[in-house]
Amino acid sequence: MPRMLDVSEDVRAEIGDEEADRLLAGDNAPGSYDCTSCRTPGDSDQERTSTVLFVGEETAVLAFAHASCIPSQVVRVAEEQLQGAVASITASDAAEALSASHPEQAVLGVTSGLVLIEGELHPALVVEPTAPVARPGSDGLADEFLSLLAEQGFQPVMDLSAKPTLLPGWSVLVAMGQLHSVLQPGPGGAGQAAWWQAHQPLQVTEGWRAAANKSHTVLVFAAPVGSIGQQPREDLLRDALEKAAANGRLVAAAMPLAGT
Repeated sequence: MPRMLDVSEDVRAEIGDEEADRLLAGDNAPGSYDCTSCRTPGDSDQERTSTVLFVGEETAVLAFAHASCIPSQVVRVAEEQLQGAVASITASDAAEALSASHPEQAVLGVTSGLVLIEGELHPALVVEPTAPVARPGSDGLADEFLSLLAEQGFQPVMDLSAKPTLLPGWSVLVAMGQLHSVLQPGPGGAGQAAWWQAHQPLQVTEGWRAAANKSHTVLVFAAPVGSIGQQPREDLLRDALEKAAANGRLVAAAMPLAGT
């Protein structure tokens, strides 16, 4: 029985029609795999599965993910981030090695809300991983999410009394009132690449959209797993942000709004 694989046109263009057809016929695809997005087991015989091709300057690694997590796509990464994955024998091993060497592919929960700073409501996104994020090459015991973001230019937040500073090269993509992605500078300074991308665009409120269109800027706050949680109201979200800041567990950056 043919496996339930999705191979996007971008992936097909990179790997060629012959290889794509072999995958769709089940010749080269694993039955079971570890999803490269959520890191839980999947089965391409039983559920829709996305092929995800990670491409460096000289090498590429094909991984697999639940179609419900992310669509089939090509992800551009720096060559050195692929080295640990290339040496792996199976696709699931490759995905595991890549997840460790490319932490921005970790599963990130994103919540939108309005945050009052300096007497003005600002559109904000709150990013919190679903699990600790390890540093590439580490033993995986320490959560390095905040320090990794600090290296990207995010600044520690002591309290919510002042707006975070603008982070060059990053932006937030919103189209027709829906949040699509947070973009970061691409490898080697070439364009932009998705740091976080919604597998389905997320609706934002009219108030959030109006504030974003007014300021053309979105404030992005990030905290380690377990710091914020899913808050049903914006006052509770702010309380959680203030608590995380007071505990030294919050970083932030301002990013230009891309789209409307």
